Amino acid sequence: MAVADETASLIITGNGDVLQPEHDLIAIGSGGNYAQAAAIALLENTELDARTIAEKALNIAGDICVFTNHHHTIEELEIPQAMLPQGASA
Repeated sequence: MAVADETASLIITGNGDVLQPEHDLIAIGSGGNYAQAAAIALLENTELDARTIAEKALNIAGDICVFTNHHHTIEELEIPQAMLPQGASA
């Protein structure tokens, strides 16, 4: 299970352990490893925003994993302006 708010993203394992993911990136499900690998590559090599990275990573996972499809529901969290670094925009 994945949980997130505007300050943290965490994974809750089947044993109930709460983990902070590497690269602050959560990927779960049958195509999760494919999506995670794609997202890490995009994070390290592009200036794309989070939603675009998520969309591209999910599409790549859908192309590779036979148990993953291209029907996605993406939910975004609004980050209050006061929580953003100075000069950044949401």
